[in-house]
Amino acid sequence: GKLCKRSTAQKSWIEDCQQTATMKITLASLAPLLAAVEAFQVSPVGRRSTSLNILAGTDSASERVAKVMASKPEENAAFDKLVKSNFPGAISNKELESKVASILETKGLTPANTLLCTSLCCDELARSLEDDLNKVYGHNFNLGGLSGFPFAGNTGFGAMSAHVP
Repeated sequence: GKLCKRSTAQKSWIEDCQQTATMKITLASLAPLLAAVEAFQVSPVGRRSTSLNILAGTDSASERVAKVMASKPEENAAFDKLVKSNFPGAISNKELESKVASILETKGLTPANTLLCTSLCCDELARSLEDDLNKVYGHNFNLGGLSGFPFAGNTGFGAMSAHVP
């Protein structure tokens, strides 16, 4: 009854507010969509190659790992013992990088034909590994991640694959 009655001016003001709010939401929701449209444009034929700095040369990945490790200080035996006592089976970055390079080489993958793509944790402890791998394979395409699970999704994998040599 009486509580629901509004003057024409009140109704008009409420309707204007509702339309304005709807308009603002609609424009705000379109902005990311319009910004993302560029990502789906077909690249021109004959586009320049990736700027990720795929490393060419005659050195094998194993040789590059050896050079990177030669410039590092000796591993801390006490720290390694502590880590391995708490995480049985843990290996050092040096062991990991050597194994990765060796396995990839048996499959014909070299620094000249391989795009380094990582999904390392953003923790500062992972920076050393990422920096070392960059010295072996060139700049990486970072998919972001945690515990090795990439956060990039389909669009990120599509962007990464566009850089594969």
